[in-house]
Amino acid sequence: SGLIGRSWAMVFAAGGFKVKLYDIAQQQLTSALENIRKQMKEMEKSGVLKGALSAEQQLALISVCTDLKAAVEGAAFIQECTPENLELKKKIFSQLDLIVGDNVILSSSTSCLLPSKLFTGLKRVKQCIVSHPVNPPYFVPLVEIVPHPETDPSTTERTYALMKKIGQSPVKLNREIEGFVLNRLQYAVISEAWRLVGEGVISPTDLDLVMSDGLGMRYAFIGPLETMHLNAEGISNYCERYAGGMRLVLNTFGPVPEFSGETVQKVNQALSEKIPVVPKALDARRKWRDECLTGLAKLKTQMKSD
Repeated sequence: SGLIGRSWAMVFAAGGFKVKLYDIAQQQLTSALENIRKQMKEMEKSGVLKGALSAEQQLALISVCTDLKAAVEGAAFIQECTPENLELKKKIFSQLDLIVGDNVILSSSTSCLLPSKLFTGLKRVKQCIVSHPVNPPYFVPLVEIVPHPETDPSTTERTYALMKKIGQSPVKLNREIEGFVLNRLQYAVISEAWRLVGEGVISPTDLDLVMSDGLGMRYAFIGPLETMHLNAEGISNYCERYAGGMRLVLNTFGPVPEFSGETVQKVNQALSEKIPVVPKALDARRKWRDECLTGLAKLKTQMKSD
């Protein structure tokens, strides 16, 4: 019932599904429900609540439970949201493996643990899948669906259909790979950003501006491949024109950074001046980020309908 679990509960309830939120401590669940209520009421007030139901109707769909067996009784889909700890996740899935039926999908929110590490050896491995959300799932709809080598194709299809039904944007990976796709792309950007700042090419503040007021603006609507397609007379023409220049630049990329030492201090100083590392300032900035994402989601919906 942490940040990701609460967000998932809200997404499923917005889609009209009954949700049971499980945790080992009642106090965690009580504060989770309070947090969900507060968020839903605020979003309803500002007209950005997801789904066709009112906040009260959505809240009525969410209940809590401290007993795992009772929590999963009658469930069609189980989304695990424990901390990113392999042993903890394996423990939960081995417990679920013994108590669920044949038609239940067992899904993990993991952002980097491979399905083969999570699910191998389980009796119900065919029913297991990774559904990796983007933080926060309520505001960013992408979900990476990553199968175990033994996952039944119907598990993948049913998970994909469910995610579409609740308004998320699922993508299917044909096989597992370290970091999945979103984090591989993200880490490539972070890695080069880190090198550019570390080598004194650009300040941390200006680096972030390159993304927020440059690349990020078009990437909010189209991906890198479509960008290439539109920046020339199609992909083939783009490659004819720019392949040599791209290879030239890519060959100058350095080794993977250590993410330590002077660069950490440099980046930390710049960002701490902008957003002090205290809960009040960080929470205020996260709230602002989520409001921006909500506004962007509304704009994207409007642009698609136009």
